[in-house]
Amino acid sequence: MDFHRFYETWYDQLHHQIRHLSEAPRPATTDDHRQQLTQLVNKVMFHFAEYYRVKSLAANQDVLSVFCARWSSTLERSLYWIAGWRPTTAFHLIYTESSILFESRMVDILHGLRTGDLGDLSPVQFTRVSELQCETVQQENAITDQLSEWQQDEACEILGGTCVDLDKKMGRLVKIVEKADELRLRTLKVVVELLTPQQAAEFLIAATELHFGIRRWGRNHDRDRDRAEK
Repeated sequence: MDFHRFYETWYDQLHHQIRHLSEAPRPATTDDHRQQLTQLVNKVMFHFAEYYRVKSLAANQDVLSVFCARWSSTLERSLYWIAGWRPTTAFHLIYTESSILFESRMVDILHGLRTGDLGDLSPVQFTRVSELQCETVQQENAITDQLSEWQQDEACEILGGTCVDLDKKMGRLVKIVEKADELRLRTLKVVVELLTPQQAAEFLIAATELHFGIRRWGRNHDRDRDRAEK
């Protein structure tokens, strides 16, 4: 199975898993509910890990096809950072969801009623999110620099007519993509680990709904453009 077909199947399965996660009782008021929520969160995380495992295999076979990402819409590709989503997006999403939920339940929270959702992050959690964001920005910048160096080296060799050992050069690019994907998956894991099961579920639902919305909008745009060109 090529990566395009794998992605379509993986994407459909993600829809299915997020629907189950959305239907799980929240807040999880019993041990059984908390265990169920934790299992569903872990299942989604395993699904993401599987995506990056197969993507790594695809990159080693043809890294340029991963950059082209023909399984994505043009809108999705325009938003990509090194063949995928930018890891720091996770932190922006947490801040946005937390602010929206806090404002909608401000009176209850100010009266000491705990909601247990993303609008009810503790000071310790906020501090850790901020620290992780700073660490991730530094790691993003380091990988971006590596890609810039690779591009400059290749451009100089092509312009100078000295482009040789293409396999080795593509191998360097594969390593850069793998580092970016490792950072994406690691960011998801550390964010989920610092949240409660309920908060982790809400984060994953919000993140995937953003993904679904961008993909749906992008595919509709591509469909309308193709019709206009015919």
